[in-house]
Amino acid sequence: MRLKDKVAVVTGAARGIGEATALKFAEHGAKVVVSDINIDSMNDIKAQIEALGGEVLAYEVNVTSRESVQTMIDDVVSKWGKVDILVNNAGITADSQLLKMEESDFDKVIDVNLKGVFNCGQAAAKVMAENGGGVILNASSVVGLYGNFGQTNYAATKWGVIGITKTWAKELGKKGIRVNAVAPGFTMTPMVAKMPEKVIDMMKGKSPLGKLASPEDIANAYLFLASDEAAFVTGTVLSVDGGVVL
Repeated sequence: MRLKDKVAVVTGAARGIGEATALKFAEHGAKVVVSDINIDSMNDIKAQIEALGGEVLAYEVNVTSRESVQTMIDDVVSKWGKVDILVNNAGITADSQLLKMEESDFDKVIDVNLKGVFNCGQAAAKVMAENGGGVILNASSVVGLYGNFGQTNYAATKWGVIGITKTWAKELGKKGIRVNAVAPGFTMTPMVAKMPEKVIDMMKGKSPLGKLASPEDIANAYLFLASDEAAFVTGTVLSVDGGVVL
């Protein structure tokens, strides 16, 4: 029970990596707060955690809204008294090549993937600082490290998340707060599973391991960084990409 009695907030928890992370944390004893913009999906993940015997709170949250985020954090503190762990997992894509990208698509990806991280991180960090410490984990991407065709907006946000992570690690360390990022490679999320088989095979071929990550592979990385086993790890970016960028 590596997270016993810890209160962990996971954004974008309705499916994929967020869902796997919330379940993994619950399996290891955390009280889990799941949030997403899709409340119907939240009810499903809530039921899964309850079936494991875990404690869970579910919130419909738009991470681009500071009011929405703050309402959730305030309610969690009123019910459970603290926030120990935040996983900033919520994110979107709106892909297009530079010469064809609409300004609105650039703006909405920046708003969710970058401002959303700021909104959630600031609200949680204030609580953690008052309680003497905590862990913030931010979702970057291999795309944020190396770029990707057709993803100007997404790559910009995931590189920006790395800058945020390293800055917060420097600012918040003296308050007992560790801040790290995870940079997944190609992962078999529900969105990827719907892609043509030849595209999936192409992604597999880019990894020396010859396969895609499962959401649980990424969740395992979050579990390590959230646990006391990573007590001296802060300001790092952990690539979980199957060697795709070697």
